[in-house]
Amino acid sequence: MSSNQGSSPIAQSGGPSDGLFRKPRDPSMAPRHYRTPRSLPDVCPKEPTGEGRALCDGPSVVADQHRWTVYNSKVNLPAALNDPRLAKRESDFFTKTWGLDFTETDVMPSFYLPNISREHFSSYLQETAQRERIHERCKNICPSKDDLSVPTITNNHDKARAELEQVPKIFMKPEFVLNDPATFNAVLPWSHFSVAGGKNSRDVASSRLLQEKLSHYLDVVEVSIARQISLRSEAFFHAMSSQHELQDRLRETADAVAKLRARTAAIDRVMCRGPLRALRDALTHNNCIKLHNKLKLMAAVHQTQPTVQLLLSTSEFVGALELIATTKEVLQQELQGIHSFRHLGSQLCEMERLIDKMMVADFSTYAQSDLNRPFEEDSQVLEKVTEQPAASGKDRLQSLVFGLLRQRKLDFLDIYSEEMVRAAKNVVRQCVVKSVSQISEIDADTVKFHEQMRLMTFHQWFDLLLDIFEHFILFLKRIKATLSVIRNVVLEVLDSSQRSRLADVSSATNHSDGRTNEDEEEEESVGGEAELAYLTHEGLFISDALNEAEQRSNAAAHAQTRAQTRTDACGSDSASATTESSSSREHNSNTTSSVPIGGAAAIEDVMPSDLELGRVANNVQELLYTASDVSHDRCIKVLMTRAKDGSLERLSSSEFVCLSQAVESFVSDTEELCGRRSVSLRGALQSQAYRFVQRFHEERKTKLSLLLDNERWKQAEVPAEFQDLVDSIADGRITLPDRKPTGSEDRKPSEFLCVDGEKYAVVGTVLLLIRMFLEYCQCVNDIPSITSDILTRLADLLKHFNSRSCQLVLGAGALQVVGLKTITTRNLALASRCLQLVVHYIPVIRAHFETRLQPKQYSILRHFGHITKDYNDHIAEVSAKLVAIMDSMFEKALSKYEVKAPMPSACLRNVCKQMAKMHEAIHELLPEEQTQMLFLRINASFKLHLKRQLARLGVVNDGGPQNGLVMVDVAFYSENVQALRSLERLDLNMPEIWEQKR
Repeated sequence: MSSNQGSSPIAQSGGPSDGLFRKPRDPSMAPRHYRTPRSLPDVCPKEPTGEGRALCDGPSVVADQHRWTVYNSKVNLPAALNDPRLAKRESDFFTKTWGLDFTETDVMPSFYLPNISREHFSSYLQETAQRERIHERCKNICPSKDDLSVPTITNNHDKARAELEQVPKIFMKPEFVLNDPATFNAVLPWSHFSVAGGKNSRDVASSRLLQEKLSHYLDVVEVSIARQISLRSEAFFHAMSSQHELQDRLRETADAVAKLRARTAAIDRVMCRGPLRALRDALTHNNCIKLHNKLKLMAAVHQTQPTVQLLLSTSEFVGALELIATTKEVLQQELQGIHSFRHLGSQLCEMERLIDKMMVADFSTYAQSDLNRPFEEDSQVLEKVTEQPAASGKDRLQSLVFGLLRQRKLDFLDIYSEEMVRAAKNVVRQCVVKSVSQISEIDADTVKFHEQMRLMTFHQWFDLLLDIFEHFILFLKRIKATLSVIRNVVLEVLDSSQRSRLADVSSATNHSDGRTNEDEEEEESVGGEAELAYLTHEGLFISDALNEAEQRSNAAAHAQTRAQTRTDACGSDSASATTESSSSREHNSNTTSSVPIGGAAAIEDVMPSDLELGRVANNVQELLYTASDVSHDRCIKVLMTRAKDGSLERLSSSEFVCLSQAVESFVSDTEELCGRRSVSLRGALQSQAYRFVQRFHEERKTKLSLLLDNERWKQAEVPAEFQDLVDSIADGRITLPDRKPTGSEDRKPSEFLCVDGEKYAVVGTVLLLIRMFLEYCQCVNDIPSITSDILTRLADLLKHFNSRSCQLVLGAGALQVVGLKTITTRNLALASRCLQLVVHYIPVIRAHFETRLQPKQYSILRHFGHITKDYNDHIAEVSAKLVAIMDSMFEKALSKYEVKAPMPSACLRNVCKQMAKMHEAIHELLPEEQTQMLFLRINASFKLHLKRQLARLGVVNDGGPQNGLVMVDVAFYSENVQALRSLERLDLNMPEIWEQKR
């Protein structure tokens, strides 16, 4: 079996169409055109070889086997330098020696090498452009030496390919592995051998043939490899020569580097070591200076404790706190880690806590002294402190408040509040003791404190109440003055904090512009620290020394800030803003003189925030409101103690008005003083006013009931004082006169009450009723807070008068109550006229109350509308009663009427007589219009009954004798009625007595 027959076709990489290799049928028929092989330029060329246009053509083992050299390989430098063992491909072989961080270091570009661009070569390109064009033209005309051996290369190529085709394709596959069973069976076909254990001659021949075939394949491949090596021997020798040349160049480079290092060492020895030694000596000198300054600063810090004790002995809490804060700051920033000062920080903290307790105790003592001092002192702020007579109380208060704020003891107002409550109790007790000592009837030793106020008369108790009010006004003025000082200190600190923050912002912006002078400032600060330590060591305070040191560095900025702080005022209390703000600023300039100006940032860290300071300022104002409420609460207890046995309810209206006016005046003064409306004392007075109104109303209602029960319903004379009272109401003065007008007793009483030109015949009860509702109106004028209650009670009083008068007159209750024999028409007319007078004054009363009510209370004015309707209904019922009396008389008299002579008949004479009596009884009481309307109704009733009687008798208007007799009686009736006064023009319309003809 031939190997050519058993092998499969081998793929041709450069085949023309289908990629399969086909044996030529005739060598003469083989194609004569081949692609011209071209070589790559040499890696280290001595002279240029090959052409640049062939760089894109890869080497081919088959086609270019005679011309392929190592110079044809295309491997870029990064691919050769990359270390395949690294996970990150960006690292290169330099990291093997110098580490992975070598490539991450940015190398600054050299300042001595210019930035080269294509423009630097433009002149050179212009000079060589002509020669390059000539070179290219000659290179195209002259053939390359490689083109001369094309037939030889082609013959060798065909021969090598024919020999390689004898090797089966499976040996050429890249995945050829004998471990694979399929590959092993394909290479060694064991199926051709017998399976039996014995060996026959055929198997021996087959194995020998297979071994010869494999040996032949090996020889073909080795011959081909040897041929390729022989063809490329020149390239190998060329590479070796290039390697020797490269070693020569590396040797020259090493010599140059050695010379460069020698020169660098000489430069270091001659030019660098001396200046560096000078710089090292200067740094050592500066370090020695800093060490010296540190030692001086340590000596100054060592004096902190005795200095703090000296300040505490004079109660200079603010200075002591500032010294402690400055020392702690120096310990943390400048002297941190020094072993000898390891316990100083805790000692300073303990001293700071001690100062906190001392300040709280001093503030409590000041509050007690300020609130419990005698009221005879004119000053509103405590002038002197007991412990330190020479110190100003106001300055001491400002110092304490500043220290407490600095230590964030923001609850010091609670201490003042507690002392304020105790002082308010003492105010009441002192006033009561003082008043009881002046009253001999009360034994203060045996009578309890609350009973002492109940045993006083009203005038004695009222004087005590006025005294308590006066003392509480002084008490609140003192509290307001003290709280104003505290508030001004708080606002001053807040304003200073805001200004220092603005100064820091401006200095931060200026710092960026002045960065070039940083070294000079550092040198100045070193000298300043040295002088600071010296001054402190000589006995000055460390805070003053820091102050002077920082003044040298920040003189301009802080001078401007302090000037603005001193010139601007920040008080918010309108009563004492100017004087107390100025005094507060003077105090700050005195008490904070030891505060380092440069340490403003440290103070700002210690001081409360702007939000906390604002909250404290609001709490100061709230504390003033609390003082007002506490004062009112103590006054309420005084009122309640007096009112416990009902004493206030039994007051007369004038006494209660005096009490109400005094309370209202005190409440108004406290509201003006504290700036907030208080309702507690008004509420207590309102509850007492409600009880007073209840008793006030019950008294007058009972009095009105007694007057009505004793009223005989006869016309009463009107005294002159009541006429003057009515006249004053007409003039718009709805009040009771303070005293009787002069000459009213000499004037005689009148029969009628003249109101707006109209006469009213009244009973005595109505006159007193007018005085009563004027008392209600006067009470509203004096006590506006009880307007709604008084209005309700007055409406009840008017309703009571209406209902009770109706029971007594229309209901004939006066017959049993007073003992009247009968209710006459005069009684009815007089009651109607009295009701009309009350109805006349209801709108006046309503307008008076409307001006004193809030708009939301206008709904209660509807009571007056209901009362007016009830009164008008009552008046109409009285008129109907008068008509009913005459109607019953007409019915009785006309039922016996007969049409016969003589005329006029006795029946009509009796009717006219009764009507004359009726007219005589009422015409003086009622006005003409009401009299005419009443008689028109009476006349209508007469005509109705006469018409019925005539119809019963059968008399018609036919002109007969009976008709004539009736007309005589009618004429007599008309003549008598129209003869009555004010009824002359009354239209009787007598033809209506006849039946109309249908």
